[in-house]
Amino acid sequence: MKELEVPVTERRRLTRNSIYNFIYESESPPSKHEISQKLGLSLPTVHQNITELLNAGLIQVGKVQKSTGGRRAIGYSIVSDIKFAVGISITADKVHFLASDLKQSELAYKKIEIGSLKRDEIGTQVARDLETFLNENRLDRSRMLGVGITLPAVLDEEKDEVKLSPTMQMRNISLSTIRRPIPYTTYIENDGTSGGFAEWFGSRNTLSNNIAYLYLENGVGGAVLINGAQYYGKNKRSGEFGHMCVEPGGLLCSCGKRGCLEAYCSTLRISTKIGVSVEEFFDGLKQGNREYRLLWEDLLEHLAIGINNIHMVLDCDVVLGGFLSQYLEPYLPELKRMVEQKDTFEEGSEYLRLGRYPRKANMMGVAWCYIKKYIESV
Repeated sequence: MKELEVPVTERRRLTRNSIYNFIYESESPPSKHEISQKLGLSLPTVHQNITELLNAGLIQVGKVQKSTGGRRAIGYSIVSDIKFAVGISITADKVHFLASDLKQSELAYKKIEIGSLKRDEIGTQVARDLETFLNENRLDRSRMLGVGITLPAVLDEEKDEVKLSPTMQMRNISLSTIRRPIPYTTYIENDGTSGGFAEWFGSRNTLSNNIAYLYLENGVGGAVLINGAQYYGKNKRSGEFGHMCVEPGGLLCSCGKRGCLEAYCSTLRISTKIGVSVEEFFDGLKQGNREYRLLWEDLLEHLAIGINNIHMVLDCDVVLGGFLSQYLEPYLPELKRMVEQKDTFEEGSEYLRLGRYPRKANMMGVAWCYIKKYIESV
């Protein structure tokens, strides 16, 4: 890869970046004429910047567009694999690795069972497994923008620590114990926050500007995004939907309280209550297992309460993600009816939808933090 060697003023850089971003966002490779018209730039300016981007290896000639008379126009697309970022999801018993290119396309993925590691061993184990992941997939480290890690935890940015992670049984643990062994630029974020950002970005042309993301895994979390930007709240606890009370005095939650949404709607409820995997549970549900059906109806009922509460407060689209969401599609009409029955103001529940990335949104979202910075820097 060649670097952009032409010295530019900030104004020229912004012009070049606007052209790169336009090419990046376009559904089909745009021509110079189209770029000129849409961005209000002269053709010589567009030509000069396109040449610089081509010489730097950042864009490539795309498909030739249909002719409307005369010479057919050439379109341009970005070179998406010129850089990549790695997203890592750490949970109580597993680590997932994902490499994503500039267009959020998956380059490689791996899941590793880690069992019950001690807290001070997590960083060392992840660093070792990361090197194996990069080697196995022949990923060029010189092209790697950085490593993003997600945790099912409330993070304290000022103190650089895990403030609380009920499912991982962590409290007031320094993030440096995870970050220090990894020899690359590393960023750590809450899993629900990262998943919400990935879903917003991946569906930004079909979703409204504001979304609430409900993340359904071993724990239940989420995120609130306003115009694509995360709303963190005063103590960076926005989107902790899993710990809203949906049944006063109800089931015991991992946080120590009773009646939380997480106690009713996490995948752990299935495995601890019935003692089967999520896959086995849904197989039994399809086969008409009565015990499974009763549990599922109760789970859906409390999920509908949580969704209605979120929508009542935030009045925006609600997107369901996480491991459990990949099994929800056959039951979505039923869930929507339950949500609609609880809604005070609206008929219908079109604001409720399943996410695009049920298993990998958190990793894609945290990797995107590096990709976004790179795109903005071109």
